[in-house]
Amino acid sequence: MADTTAVSPQPSLWSRLDKAVLASVLILLAVAVLDWPEFGPVVQDALRALWNTLPFILFAILAVAGLKATGAETLLAKAFEGPKLRMIVAGALLGGLSPFCSCEVIPFVAALLAVGAPLSAVMAFWLSSPLMDPAMFAITAGTLGFEFALAKTLSAVALGIGGGLVTLAFARSAVFADPLRQTERKGGCCSAKKPFSGQPVWRFWTEEARRDTFRDTFLSNGFFLLKWLTLAYVLEALMIRYVPAEMIAGILGGDGLQPIALGAIIGGPAYLNGYAAVPLISGLLEQGMAPGSAMSFVIAGGVSSIPAAIAVWALVKPRVFAAYIGFGIVGAMLAGLAWAAAA
Repeated sequence: MADTTAVSPQPSLWSRLDKAVLASVLILLAVAVLDWPEFGPVVQDALRALWNTLPFILFAILAVAGLKATGAETLLAKAFEGPKLRMIVAGALLGGLSPFCSCEVIPFVAALLAVGAPLSAVMAFWLSSPLMDPAMFAITAGTLGFEFALAKTLSAVALGIGGGLVTLAFARSAVFADPLRQTERKGGCCSAKKPFSGQPVWRFWTEEARRDTFRDTFLSNGFFLLKWLTLAYVLEALMIRYVPAEMIAGILGGDGLQPIALGAIIGGPAYLNGYAAVPLISGLLEQGMAPGSAMSFVIAGGVSSIPAAIAVWALVKPRVFAAYIGFGIVGAMLAGLAWAAAA
């Protein structure tokens, strides 16, 4: 009798390739072919920058692995209890501390909305979460300085609170009424294990499952950060060599609202990844980018980046998604103006 067992199709070679790693290899290959004398300096500059950032990378991945292994991320749900104003503030504050990647936010937020958490508090969390986390703070502080990292963190929290308050004020409007899609969530891109429930176990090394979670998270996040930062440092080395400083200074330099607005508008489509954006901004600042434009770029880019935007689009209707993007652009410009005044 013929074998009728269904055979699962094998993924194509293209789908198995890591696009960030492939991009780094292709870029370096292009430099080697088109400008061989610069190949060695480009590689050296990228490796030197990566080496200088390594202590911050190690701290970041250890911190996130520890949070997941102990189950401390379950404490975040407690922020969405009590009066709405307190929930908005707590949601914005904890958004910047959560170790969630963008696709992990989807089931977390879906669960909160399902149990009746107000959209205003969820919006506050949504807006601040992609902008800052412990790993990103360490990378940003190590590359752009502690002051910039702190200012971005404060901007993320302020944006979350502001967006949450506006959502609360217009909760009964046509924009925010009945906000959820009526579709089931499909599989996401995260391969992380299901979060631990119950109280955190701080001595996580005493349980095999938690040790496994620590190891898996450490390795996956380590590879994630290394591949994106490698790509970013390669691009930074190329930008410093081949992009005229006068052009950057002419477009994104100077004072006033224009460079800040351009930084916010360009930030969305130009944003590769929250971690990759840090060395790119460092290179742009060296080329003449205005400080306020740099801040508006990272804020707008973080909110509207594809992973963060998909997390919102997957759960809410287009009108609520449009409000989310609008909050991000306006908040980015305000953050840029504030940083420009303080810098």
